[in-house]
Amino acid sequence: MKRVDIMRRAARNLRQAKGRTLLTSLAIAVGAFTIAVSLAAGEGARQYADKLIKSNVDPQSVFVTREPMNDAAAMTGGLRKYSENSGDYGGVSMEMLTADDVATLKTIPGVDQVRPTYLISTQFVTFEGIEQRYTSDVTVYDPTVLATVAAGTLPALGEQIGADEAVIPESYANTLGKKPSELVGTTITLTLVKAGKVPTEAETQEAMLRGGVEAVKALYAQETREVPLTIRAVSAQSSTSFSASTAVFISDVKAEDLSNWLTEGTDQYQRYISATVIVAKSADVTEVKDSIKDKGFSAMTAQDISGMIFTMVNVLQGIVTGFGVLALIASVFGIINTQYISVLERTSQIGLMKALGMPGKGVGKLFRYEAAWIGCIGGVIGVLLAFGIGTAMNPWITEVLTLGEGNSLLIFVWWQNIALVIGLMLVAIVAGWFPSRKAAKLDPIEALRTE
Repeated sequence: MKRVDIMRRAARNLRQAKGRTLLTSLAIAVGAFTIAVSLAAGEGARQYADKLIKSNVDPQSVFVTREPMNDAAAMTGGLRKYSENSGDYGGVSMEMLTADDVATLKTIPGVDQVRPTYLISTQFVTFEGIEQRYTSDVTVYDPTVLATVAAGTLPALGEQIGADEAVIPESYANTLGKKPSELVGTTITLTLVKAGKVPTEAETQEAMLRGGVEAVKALYAQETREVPLTIRAVSAQSSTSFSASTAVFISDVKAEDLSNWLTEGTDQYQRYISATVIVAKSADVTEVKDSIKDKGFSAMTAQDISGMIFTMVNVLQGIVTGFGVLALIASVFGIINTQYISVLERTSQIGLMKALGMPGKGVGKLFRYEAAWIGCIGGVIGVLLAFGIGTAMNPWITEVLTLGEGNSLLIFVWWQNIALVIGLMLVAIVAGWFPSRKAAKLDPIEALRTE
């Protein structure tokens, strides 16, 4: 009867041990799942960004500003040095490029073209056949960035649109309740208002004496200009293009004309927030960038932009991975607890193994192998779940984020997942070291006396 009780107790302990092992493995699987998804998202984001830059940005272009784009004071409006060339953009005061700066950039060896960034402020815009007026930002079409289109056509990378042409975003078509193809070939009219020179008190009094109220109104009158443009294309709402903007794009020739007309006679005349330098094919982009920096400007190449994006991806990936690591830390204590209980329940078995000649190191290895097996099971379950769910969710994620056909956010790399499983096994072995050490040091005689 006693032998039957012992067998029942052993069977019960075995079932309990299997249950604890499974629960501990599932705890590890949670961390493995989070880390696997994080690695896949990081890899997908890096590949996507690399593809985006290579296919959209001219590698011979250099983005130039007067002050560093990572200047915290410039971005937050903190205390900064005064400059006569400062201007406001987006509510932030920043030092602008001048016509002399543009001329200086043109003299740098290897520079083929310099394209200033013009800011065009419109009163409102109207569309052909639609009476409603709308407000819209207007900026220069950047030929170094190739946008995807919902309708119409765009020139090849590096070529500018026509002087009387415009490109509008797909969101405008949605607002107007029209298909993108219905807007291609129609006219968009920009209405600009030029603020006149503010008259002095003496000039106002003279006008009043000369012509009365009408003369004063004429003195304060603002000059208006209407600019009709033909819509050449509608840019698609896609994350596969840097040009997926909410502004109307016009040619650099038209932008220069309108910018000069709006700012003539003001302190913002021929002031630019940035410029794009096109490097000659025969010149080295990095060398030209260094030369630009030597002149006191801030400069970024397509490779620098890629590096910035990768840094952001790495930071976000690190945050997500951190949650997975927290789950693994919790599971480490689960492994220790499981192994300690296993040692207590199998004390008599350990004593028997030692009595039959198994050394303490062998007993310790047995428990470490068991811990490694727990880590392996948890890692494999987590990785397989991540792969299965990620593969199933990829099409939906691509559609929601408008990544474009053929792009996926979650890209699983086989060696990363294998390394993850191996790493989890090593973590489990380390976690099981203390229980295995306790098992190895048990006295066989005392262990055999334990029921």
